[in-house]
Amino acid sequence: MQSRYHHTSYFLLLISCFLLSGGCKKDNYDPPAAQLTGRIVYNGEPVNVEYNQVSYQLYQFGFGKVGPIEGTFNQEGVYSQVLFNGEYKFIIPNGQGPFRWKQTGAGAPDSVTINIQGNQTLDMEVTPYYLIRSPQLTAGNNKVTATCSIEQIITDASARDLESVSLYVNKTQFVSGADNIESATLSAADIADPDNVTLQVTVPAMTPAQDYVYARIGLKIAGVEDRIFSPLVRLDL
Repeated sequence: MQSRYHHTSYFLLLISCFLLSGGCKKDNYDPPAAQLTGRIVYNGEPVNVEYNQVSYQLYQFGFGKVGPIEGTFNQEGVYSQVLFNGEYKFIIPNGQGPFRWKQTGAGAPDSVTINIQGNQTLDMEVTPYYLIRSPQLTAGNNKVTATCSIEQIITDASARDLESVSLYVNKTQFVSGADNIESATLSAADIADPDNVTLQVTVPAMTPAQDYVYARIGLKIAGVEDRIFSPLVRLDL
């Protein structure tokens, strides 16, 4: 009896190991390898925003997942995700960005369907409330001067007022209202001519010292948290 008991136990142990091994192999999927990249654009023109502040969502159906894959755009409005092949829905949630993302009739954010089969580049079209046109940034005598014109893009019932325009200067390539060593701001009431806006800052002493800075212009829109920016520029002092 003891011998039969040991043989039976050994047999059950072998079956258990086989089942466990099979289960482990079943769960060992290859990691995602397809890269989806792109940027937010208006009529093909890049839309610049604040780093890591404007978010998007990707949904994949059919794998038991109900929550989104979350991501944010960089300063140039670029996004990047490594994904499994399959069908996804891309969404920019309401309240994100200094622009209007398309919506359904009920006012919910609409989606873009993306069929991933290997690496893919896909830009996302948005409609900004305003755009910074012809930005010119120059440096000299330890000052940075910026000129630009401001164009209102959305003029229908969902239009919003301009609140202010700012020039931001920083030591690094991250430049925004939260990342700067000096800034200058004009409120909308102080802008006499939107086609001819000028701002200037004096660059403060930097430790350690450096003979260059990065700068860009940002627009604040009334009732919108996120600013829209001009392209980043490096300036030698």
